[in-house]
Amino acid sequence: MPTAANATRTPPRPSAALLGLALALAPALALADTPVPNKGDTAWMLTSTAFVLLMSVPALALFYGGLVRTKNMLSVLMQVFVGFSLITVLWCIYGYSLAFTQGNAVIGGFSRLFLAGTFNSATGEFSTAATFSRNTPLYELVYVAFQATFAAITCCLILGSIVERIKFSAVLLFLVLWFTFSYLPVAHMVWYWPGPDAFTSSATAAAVSARGGLLWQWGALDFAGGTVVHINAGVAGLVGAYVLGKRIGHGREPMPPHNLTLTMVGASLLWFGWFGFNAGSALEANGSAALAFMNTYLATACAVLSWMSAEWLLKGKPSMLGAASGAVAGLVAITPAAGNVGIPGAFAIGLGVGVVCLWGVTGLKRLIKADDSLDVFGVHAVGGIFGALMTGIFNAPALGGPGSTVDWVKGTTGYPGVAAQFLIQLKAVCLVLVWTGVVAFAAFYVVKLVLGLRVPEEEEREGLDITSHGERAYDL
Repeated sequence: MPTAANATRTPPRPSAALLGLALALAPALALADTPVPNKGDTAWMLTSTAFVLLMSVPALALFYGGLVRTKNMLSVLMQVFVGFSLITVLWCIYGYSLAFTQGNAVIGGFSRLFLAGTFNSATGEFSTAATFSRNTPLYELVYVAFQATFAAITCCLILGSIVERIKFSAVLLFLVLWFTFSYLPVAHMVWYWPGPDAFTSSATAAAVSARGGLLWQWGALDFAGGTVVHINAGVAGLVGAYVLGKRIGHGREPMPPHNLTLTMVGASLLWFGWFGFNAGSALEANGSAALAFMNTYLATACAVLSWMSAEWLLKGKPSMLGAASGAVAGLVAITPAAGNVGIPGAFAIGLGVGVVCLWGVTGLKRLIKADDSLDVFGVHAVGGIFGALMTGIFNAPALGGPGSTVDWVKGTTGYPGVAAQFLIQLKAVCLVLVWTGVVAFAAFYVVKLVLGLRVPEEEEREGLDITSHGERAYDL
């Protein structure tokens, strides 16, 4: 007879009740293998999306509006408010699909036109999108909304360069063209990738990586939009300032901001909303979001002090406009770096960009001789370039940075070295500079041929509030 150690037994047959229970639980057990979006991550991303919307309406509108003359205040509010709405609609029709679905290295495909496939009304199922962690999806509609606010505010940033003399109809047509041919390809090149769950083995890793956007494949680091948002918009704004020409009386007549109180309120709301912009770009409520949040907070405060101090030394008086501009410069520069650098990097980037952007709106502006009305190029493009390049340096673990993922199969991080990463960042900056410059130039000229760009001289002198919209911002 066999011993107890190697004896075999016939398992007991399950009862009918037990078998029925197992069959009833089978669908639930199958679903247990499919990761479900975390409720905390979902709540954080919905909140972040609302924060970024706040950055445009009303924050950017008030910041820009306070800087123009009284007769053009309402026109700026209209351009931002309507422009934001226009881009949101286009994003849901075709923008999201072209930016964030698989296509080629430059542009995506058409699988999500009109957001098809994101919600199945017959089954009540929602599609999910990847985050930066394995088995940690996000509802795709949340990601769609979050990225929509990025696209919309980027387009609205351009408007600061061309206010007080452009036709409202020209603004809308230009935004359609530039959004389609500049924002969407750049967003795809920088941010589109297959997601961590696609990397299942070393043998297929190269093929999976080849499905990502061009700049992502290069290894360019842009946490929340230094290239996609700020350089992209800042250069387009400068091109627009050149194509439109200077405002009537520019350089001969005083054109001071009409309400710095509104500008300060706008800057403060931008700072508030930017936490959603940067910390939300972690796509999860995790340590990366915490790092991005703190870096955004700290770098902005440093930039306020550095801009104000430099201005105080140069001009003898610190100004409210300088402090507000310093805050925006700090926010711009830390955007690509937010989750890609440590606290030492936030100090360095914030303190450095205040001085760099002060030069951008003074010395550099005199050199380029463009009527960039609200210094979009000097703050957003210059600050974005500075932040993108410094990200390549302060991502280094030796300088307090977290490094970046070098092997998505194993989940290991590393750093290629200061020279190598800086060169990658520089290449990415140069590509975006050229891409947006060419597209913006072509778009403005198409608009010029189709609609005309500038309002007539008498309308510009009277102000766009009355002549373009039939209303006044103030009726005192």
